Amino acid sequence: MDSVFVVQHLHRLPHGEDSVMFIGVYRTRSHAEEAVKRLSLQPGFSKHPYVVDFDKYDDDQGFHISEYPLDKDHWTEGFVTMVGDREIEE
Repeated sequence: MDSVFVVQHLHRLPHGEDSVMFIGVYRTRSHAEEAVKRLSLQPGFSKHPYVVDFDKYDDDQGFHISEYPLDKDHWTEGFVTMVGDREIEE
């Protein structure tokens, strides 16, 4: 196994903020897709039950399946904390 598949679900809250739920990590894409099928009928998830496909839809709400190679850094830069358009010094 050289990669894993991460499943997350995104929905937009009434005030416009994104809510992202981490669903799980799977050995194969088919196992990730099976997880989506299991959850897609559950409350909340059923409002956006599909895997997001940007080739078909502009809406990013729903399930996201991402492949991550193992033993590799996936965040390679630092970060800053922003409030509005202002950086917060910590």
